[in-house]
Amino acid sequence: MRRRFRKVNPPPPLMLSPMIDMIFLLLVFFIVSTMYMSELRSIPIRLPSAKNSETLKKSNFTVSIKKDASLYLEETPIELQQLIHTVKIENEKNPEFSIMIRAEEEVGYKAVITVIDELRGAGVNRLGLATDLEDER
Repeated sequence: MRRRFRKVNPPPPLMLSPMIDMIFLLLVFFIVSTMYMSELRSIPIRLPSAKNSETLKKSNFTVSIKKDASLYLEETPIELQQLIHTVKIENEKNPEFSIMIRAEEEVGYKAVITVIDELRGAGVNRLGLATDLEDER
């Protein structure tokens, strides 16, 4: 009796090129989608320009002040006292809490200072004022 040996074929080689292409495609997708997720959510405002502005880290809240001195928290209209109440709660949760103030170019100095003064009174120590660079106009 003779034994029959079956010829064993080696497994096919693993094609790495398509796999690497897919990994890079996914990487690009996640990078681009993350950039869109981090866009600033706020109402459209024409900001004043400045030559020596610096880019800061993302703030926790964005407060917008329109020409008529109306306030917006992100995209939602809000009264000053509601804003202060919300800020106090957030500031207790997170001591590194920060706010970016976006005031239209035509807003009076008094309206901006009033908001800043109230926010400081609520315990916020990290405030920023948004401007556009003059080159962007």
